[in-house]
Amino acid sequence: MKRILFIASFAAITLASCSSATDRIKPIGEASTSSMLDALPVINFEEEFHDFGEVQEGDVVEHTFVFTNEGDGPLIISNAEGSCGCTVPDWPRQPIAPGQKGQIQVSFNSENRAGRQDKRVTLTTNAVPQTKVLNITSNVIANKE
Repeated sequence: MKRILFIASFAAITLASCSSATDRIKPIGEASTSSMLDALPVINFEEEFHDFGEVQEGDVVEHTFVFTNEGDGPLIISNAEGSCGCTVPDWPRQPIAPGQKGQIQVSFNSENRAGRQDKRVTLTTNAVPQTKVLNITSNVIANKE
């Protein structure tokens, strides 16, 4: 009998003392949520695609992609990654203020890359969406041996 009384008491205390996690979360007002969204950066490129045309095998060609932060918060590019080792991006490591321009320099090394080449540079940012893809293409003319 004592055992049943102990178990019932323990269960009652446990249930009474627990509250759901949602009860402990303080709601955020709509104004603060919308102001957080209003302060996001927006990255807008003048162009997202560049065609180098015909390139002689072994040449290294470069192109600069220019963008503007059209949002209300600072734009941070945390990473830029080429689709292969032949495509190398150089990007600003400092935040880009709202209204300011920035640039991504992309170099393509055509060594041992004869034929049609379609390469990508994927940017990771704090804008929405978080990733942005830039594309380059070329037709690499093989060296005659």
